[in-house]
Amino acid sequence: MKISVIVGFGALLLSCWCFPCAAQGKPGKTEPASVYGELEKAPAKYRARANPLANDKDAAAAGKVLFEEHCAECHGENALGTKKAPSLRAQEVQTAPPGTLFWVLTNGIVRKGMPVWSKLPEPQRWQLISFIKSLGPVDSTANKTDAKP
Repeated sequence: MKISVIVGFGALLLSCWCFPCAAQGKPGKTEPASVYGELEKAPAKYRARANPLANDKDAAAAGKVLFEEHCAECHGENALGTKKAPSLRAQEVQTAPPGTLFWVLTNGIVRKGMPVWSKLPEPQRWQLISFIKSLGPVDSTANKTDAKP
């Protein structure tokens, strides 16, 4: 009986000592995933698509008008994000392939509040992407009110 109590007590001490070590560095279930994780879900055929308006000097200007009309309310006037939607100036967005952004615009992320824009004509979606890409990235530590497109 004494041996089983000692072994049981030893096992308890060992588990109390080892469990925290094993859990270190592992994200908990409550840790939020990156808001930009949806970009990784774009199918390969979309990721491979190039922006057909990439060399159109007027595409970004037209995209700005569309952005102000459809996107600024949630993503902010300078696309730096708000409480409603993330920054489009983040490195993850700015380095994403144009086809990935096209896929997100087309399909939306409805469960996170991003509407589906498939009814917006394709050329206009590409103009939006031209504008977003023209903004360039902003350091994530930058103050949102100081940055300008």
